[in-house]
Amino acid sequence: MSIYTIEVTTITGQRETLEKYKGDVLLIVNTATGCGFAPQLRGLEELYKEYKDKGFRVLGFPCSQFANQELASNDKIAEVCELNFGVTFPMHAKIDVKGDNSHPLFQKLTDDARGVLGSKNIKWNFTKFLVDRNGSVVKRFGSTTEPIRLKQAIEKLLQA
Repeated sequence: MSIYTIEVTTITGQRETLEKYKGDVLLIVNTATGCGFAPQLRGLEELYKEYKDKGFRVLGFPCSQFANQELASNDKIAEVCELNFGVTFPMHAKIDVKGDNSHPLFQKLTDDARGVLGSKNIKWNFTKFLVDRNGSVVKRFGSTTEPIRLKQAIEKLLQA
């Protein structure tokens, strides 16, 4: 299955595939506005602004599976992301990223980029998946990896 054929829902409720991002370098992140790592949203926004004109996109996917740290509604999530963290990169509707009901996108991401000791499970909010221009998952980064530390890997894929 190609990453580009997977259907997602935007934070405003529009259904679409990731086809429009074909040819872009993607950073796909499971987010939570109530998480201690939520300030990373600012860092993700900085990366997005710095590289978006070169074909880089950050895609945020809110999730409440880790200590219920995400707000109840997509409207509230969008509001907090914009007002508190200045997010302009594409945000999507809240989803599950692990377990029996995990979204097909995160099933693909975790199949293609395993975590520590080969684990498929996402351990916490703000796990990041870097995807090249061909739709291949290149690397997985844990929650504690600050967005600024991804610059070198992003630049390498943008130059490829």
